[in-house]
Amino acid sequence: MSKAIRIHAHGGPETLRYEEVDPGRPGAGEVLIRHTAIGLNFIDVYYRTGLYPAPNGLPLIPGAEAAGVVEEAGPGIDWLRPGDRVAYAAATGAYAEKRVIAADRLVKVPDGIGDEQAAAMMLKGMTAEYLLRRTFSVKEGDTILCHAAAGGVGLILGQWAKHLGAVTIGTAGSPGKVELAKAHGFDHVIDYRKQDFVAEVAAITGGRKCDVVYDSIGKDTFPGSLDCLRPRGMFVSFGQSSGPILPFDIGLLSRKGSLFATRPTLFTYNAGRADLEQSAAALFDVVLSGAVEISINQRYALADAGKAHADLENRLTTGATILVP
Repeated sequence: MSKAIRIHAHGGPETLRYEEVDPGRPGAGEVLIRHTAIGLNFIDVYYRTGLYPAPNGLPLIPGAEAAGVVEEAGPGIDWLRPGDRVAYAAATGAYAEKRVIAADRLVKVPDGIGDEQAAAMMLKGMTAEYLLRRTFSVKEGDTILCHAAAGGVGLILGQWAKHLGAVTIGTAGSPGKVELAKAHGFDHVIDYRKQDFVAEVAAITGGRKCDVVYDSIGKDTFPGSLDCLRPRGMFVSFGQSSGPILPFDIGLLSRKGSLFATRPTLFTYNAGRADLEQSAAALFDVVLSGAVEISINQRYALADAGKAHADLENRLTTGATILVP
């Protein structure tokens, strides 16, 4: 037996229970891993509240990313052995001391990257990768806007976009978060609690506006995000921390400049093994090169996952947060 966080009913952070759970034995194509560090992400909140349906119903072990050590490999696995360091991003199941997982969802962690780093960057870092390289291919001279610039994805995306040669604009909700984002690749950071981000973007760009907007906020920043785009710019909605965007007339996109809009997910972009390997390799390379620094700004015991969720939802966290089993 091992310990895990489970939810038996959707609701607030109080629904997260620290319980004994049998992780089971690995079957064909699976491995048993012992987690050494677990990442915290807003998608975990979506599953806890029921905004996203639990893949296999309740009870549910939430958690989308983690790093650990292989303890046992099931039949048919010849590329992973006990003792190998691995990491992953998956929909659920990470809030546990041990788990069985499909081996094809794992990547080996290279030397030079610690377990806590890996756990803090797999979902957030590969999200930044597909947003910057595949959803909208950012190139030198492009101007981007990223909301929640001081969040886990934001701090990685800002550095990576700057590395690609983009002009980087972010939004954040306090003076401290503004300074943190500026220290992680953002040329301009707008305090949305004090400033109108639409007007500020227009002023920063001399009226040209942005080539792409990356929006993980949702309801509170829509349709303002559209007003930050140049004609034929792209609106990328990849989260909804303030609530989902309400249905809207698609004609709004034409009226605001023949805009493009997409709602991508990491799990679609990395559904295939080749895509997963390429995404992880690009992430590891940019971190090992020093172009992107992974900032772990909060640590909680796994048993205190409820406190971590409450702090995340109340916007008390910055950068990456990990849970320690």
